[in-house]
Amino acid sequence: MTMRNKLALLLAIPALAGCGMLPAQVGAGGEEKQASSPAPTSETKQETTQPTEQPTEQQPAEAAALPAVVSRKVKHDDSTLRIDITQLKRTGKTVTLTWTVTNTSADESWYIGSNLGTDTLDFTTSAVALIDAVNGKRYRVARNGTGENAACVCSRVNQHLKAGGGAMEMYAVYGAPPADVTKVNVEMGDLGVFNDVPLS
Repeated sequence: MTMRNKLALLLAIPALAGCGMLPAQVGAGGEEKQASSPAPTSETKQETTQPTEQPTEQQPAEAAALPAVVSRKVKHDDSTLRIDITQLKRTGKTVTLTWTVTNTSADESWYIGSNLGTDTLDFTTSAVALIDAVNGKRYRVARNGTGENAACVCSRVNQHLKAGGGAMEMYAVYGAPPADVTKVNVEMGDLGVFNDVPLS
């Protein structure tokens, strides 16, 4: 290297330092800014824009599942059924009964049809009643009016439950018994009576 080239190099170093190009700052131009206010990298962008996992349809079903407070196996026609009463809950002036019917038969489907209705063309659970043995009262399913065509506040059922575990959850709403009544009998027509079902 000639003396002239060495002199030119020595004069260039202070000039570069004054421009912010010292080795500690080289290569980033924006690294200092990044340290104080990080710009999203490809990885952070993926984390911030990735949608939150939504519950599957199965998850709410599992969350809503309730243990049976009363359970019984019933023989009806050629089918074997398991009936699980899952809740009898007081809410203000009404009581809601929920239960699940499961067909445990090996090879016979069970037609719900009008088995829980008040007549042969009533494909609802309107015949399911609550019996207050202490006060000698029977509570029928509530209806949305007073006329002959007033619909019951209850499940519509007109289907078959498959053998080997086909199931359906059902419900019915009633006027609430007196506050001091803590248990009632649930009458399910041909499926029998469930005694001393706790009223929560």
